[in-house]
Amino acid sequence: MSIIHKTTMSPTKLELLTPWLPQQPWYAAARRPPELSRVGGFRLDDPEGEVGIEFMVVRDDAGDRPAWYHVPMTYRAAPLDGAERALIGTTEHGVLGQRWIYDGPYDPVLVAQLIALLQGRAEPQAQSESHTPDPSVTAEVTGAGFDVPAGAAEAPAVANRPDGTRLPLGDGGPALHVTRVLRPESGAESTGIRGHVSAGWRLSEGGEARGRYVVLYDGDTAP
Repeated sequence: MSIIHKTTMSPTKLELLTPWLPQQPWYAAARRPPELSRVGGFRLDDPEGEVGIEFMVVRDDAGDRPAWYHVPMTYRAAPLDGAERALIGTTEHGVLGQRWIYDGPYDPVLVAQLIALLQGRAEPQAQSESHTPDPSVTAEVTGAGFDVPAGAAEAPAVANRPDGTRLPLGDGGPALHVTRVLRPESGAESTGIRGHVSAGWRLSEGGEARGRYVVLYDGDTAP
């Protein structure tokens, strides 16, 4: 299970995300640099114990109203070959040393574990506590499950767009849609949806919201 080290990171995750977020097609432009705080998320385990996997929600207070962004990330001890454009940045971890932080949908380890979560083979973990499952995170699939072509996670065909990030899982197969801009009412649509991963996050006024972090579509109905 996930081991969370209570230590320092320099620069911090939020410091790395501050210049990175405005470069993304799904970022809602603000008149000044992002003002970020962490307000939710969860983790998944890498079966090999090498790659950290986190699904983080950050709140941005730079605009006229708060915005909540979902940023899946992976943490590696060495660069990921062929993923230069997905690099968020590098940081010095107080226990683990230098870490390379990537936008998660480009990382085959994250994609494989996200598929495993939807297939009931992985258990979500608490974001900030070691060895602690998070039952508030739910993964649901309608019908008898879904098949993924062999190797579909190895070279994810990422399409980063204004409405989120699309991950086709093989030709003609299902597709994952990673929600990037979270809204309390998001996730109500159901047309063509085979399943979803849902979790909560904290609102700026102290309440909580819940929505779909990831949606599974049949191949011919994905947005």
